[in-house]
Amino acid sequence: NCSKTFLLLFIIIIIIIIIIIIMYYRSKGERSCFRWVVKTFCWLREDGSMEKELEELRRSRPKPPVGGDFTLSDCFYFTRRGIESIVEDEVTQRFSSEELVSWNLLTRTNNDFQYISLKLTLVYGLGIFVRYCILAPLRITLACIGLTWLVIGTSAVGLLPNWRIKFWLSEWVHVMCYRICARGLSATIRYHNRENKPKKGGICVANHTSPIDIVILCNDGCYAMVGQVHGGLMGVIQRAMVRSCPHVWFERAEMKDRHLVTKRLKDHVNDKTKLPILIFPEGTCVNNTSVMMFKKGSFEIGATIYPVAIKYDLKFGDAFWNSSKYSMVSYLLRMMTSWALVCNVWYLPAMHQQEGEDAVQFANRVKSAIAHRGGLVDLQWDGGLKRAKVKESFKEQQQKQYSSMVVGDDSSSNSD
Repeated sequence: NCSKTFLLLFIIIIIIIIIIIIMYYRSKGERSCFRWVVKTFCWLREDGSMEKELEELRRSRPKPPVGGDFTLSDCFYFTRRGIESIVEDEVTQRFSSEELVSWNLLTRTNNDFQYISLKLTLVYGLGIFVRYCILAPLRITLACIGLTWLVIGTSAVGLLPNWRIKFWLSEWVHVMCYRICARGLSATIRYHNRENKPKKGGICVANHTSPIDIVILCNDGCYAMVGQVHGGLMGVIQRAMVRSCPHVWFERAEMKDRHLVTKRLKDHVNDKTKLPILIFPEGTCVNNTSVMMFKKGSFEIGATIYPVAIKYDLKFGDAFWNSSKYSMVSYLLRMMTSWALVCNVWYLPAMHQQEGEDAVQFANRVKSAIAHRGGLVDLQWDGGLKRAKVKESFKEQQQKQYSSMVVGDDSSSNSD
């Protein structure tokens, strides 16, 4: 008994020391160091199911023929997973800027300026002069021209009768204005598989990194937007756009009425003369390293889905919009003072809901295709966790899963 108690105390002390080392390195910003600590002491490996990993820990002990089983070694599994979550979990890292492998003379950090060499300081200073004194004024001018022409052009086209030429002029004005705005960001975009471009009467879904995603996609074709009615400058632009193009805008109260939203979307896609709807099913901006859970609303309509994968090149500028840290204006200023906006866009073949497949399964299948094509991580987590707490049902699910292993399925079902 004394030896077991001593061993347990020794394990607890080692775990506490590891956690202290991890938190120390994390506070210093040396992520690679504390990752090495975790990998060395916690046997960090690819995520597996709870049953498989606990079976590996229990392999030296035979399982009783009746009922569940509990061993002291189970605590190693939960300890390791807890330390992994302290170091870096799958969710929260998706809502902050992706780390660069090497400095691009651009990355903003929270650390104070650290002198390395005179040459590097001069190059960085020259880069600031070029970006802020030469590129930024030109880009801001182009963006203002594009937005002004968008309001004037769409308002003028909206005065025309509903003839075919009106819709042609509307698409021409929209695409031209978006291309001017793209030049204002020094955007270099490569479109792949254009034969799969979304067609009228369908829904285009894409992974979401920032509001600039709209400019990127509309630079190659016109789409009908879906969103909430805003005030201020955004409201002026929305009212001008809807005069010439059948965008789908909702009032704040209407957005809560799920059936009304679905009906409006169905009416739009059933009209094969209207532009394809552009929707970002994640519902929030993710840092372009993964694709999070798609909301099922746009997949319940029964329309043809046109998946699109967008991947930005981080070396020339970070396109991710951290809305909890930057306002829209400050974000746009950051983008206009970056080197450039470089990205790849892949149009995937049209997808339809299969027989016996519900909306959630269809959404997951589309999400997996986008993640695979864009080289992104396919996650099942809800992007709403960016601002909300984890649901208690998630915790209860893990507790029930472990309880069924310890007590046994029969006992757990009787207790329920």
